[in-house]
Amino acid sequence: MEMILKDSAAIKGIAIHKVGNKLTEGLHLSKSVFQTNEELDGLFLDYFLTPFKNQEYFTFYHDSDLDLNEVYTYACKVFDDRVALYDQSVNLAKHLFEKSTHPKIKGGEFYTVYFKDCALGGERIEAIGLFKSENKDTFLKVFALGDGFEILSEQGINIHKLDKGCLIFNTERDKGFVVAVVDNTNKGAEAQYWIDDFLHVKQRKDEYYNTQNVLSLCKHFVTQELPRQYDVSKADQVDLLNKSVKFFKENESFDMKEFSNEVIENPEIIESFKRFKDSYQREQDIDIIDNFSISESAVKKQARVFKSVIKLDKNFHIYIHGNRELIEQGSDEKGKYYKVYYKEET
Repeated sequence: MEMILKDSAAIKGIAIHKVGNKLTEGLHLSKSVFQTNEELDGLFLDYFLTPFKNQEYFTFYHDSDLDLNEVYTYACKVFDDRVALYDQSVNLAKHLFEKSTHPKIKGGEFYTVYFKDCALGGERIEAIGLFKSENKDTFLKVFALGDGFEILSEQGINIHKLDKGCLIFNTERDKGFVVAVVDNTNKGAEAQYWIDDFLHVKQRKDEYYNTQNVLSLCKHFVTQELPRQYDVSKADQVDLLNKSVKFFKENESFDMKEFSNEVIENPEIIESFKRFKDSYQREQDIDIIDNFSISESAVKKQARVFKSVIKLDKNFHIYIHGNRELIEQGSDEKGKYYKVYYKEET
């Protein structure tokens, strides 16, 4: 599902509140919606929408009843009546404040925004945006003063660095909406409060989800399970990882049988792969299906963690990008070695 947001989107309402850390700061609620203008709208669209670049989507959920998910319920009320934007923004700010209990969570401005004509999968859809700015940058203001210049420093929001964001598209309401999420700040124990505690979303089961899961399955099988069962060299592991990524890059759809026969090839290892797939699904609590459309965005992201390098002690790294037959492994009186064949040096 392709997401192109900024070209067509327009802001039709915005409410701003200040949400602090519940342990150290308070909650400051504005009295009404924010009155924006055309110039600010352009800056806001850049700030809010530019960070949403990949095609990984989520949905709201609740273990017992979807209507008990607070953000989902408040979003439904806004989509049903846009006039409710301010009242529901207050409810959302209070809900976020209640979840901001970890001592490392920073306070910041919290925005609830109503968008018209956000493009999603070729359609123009209404959306609600939830955003939080936590970090401030220092900006210098230079201005003329007499025969010289004066410089002042101020703290402000960098519109090119969105800290936290969420876009709720008004589609698939009965399934928990289609939701896009950004979290560029927290990396420690407090990292999941935005996604898990406040939004309470899970990944949407679509082509991105399926592609991501099978590539992750392949990586774990090749790097962990395969060397445990077989005498396999690092070169063979790298070659199998490269073949896996190549298959995904060259095909529009995935078929598990075709992939196994073309990439893994060995019937005994294919059976081992099938057994590992079953256990991997249970351990990771995910669903892996045998046929689906491949997400190019997911392939690009996952390919970054597929290491095509062999590390030899602390002396050498060998990067393998192509023909496995051009590298040989052996040993002699000096120790282990790799023999590499090539046509030209660049």
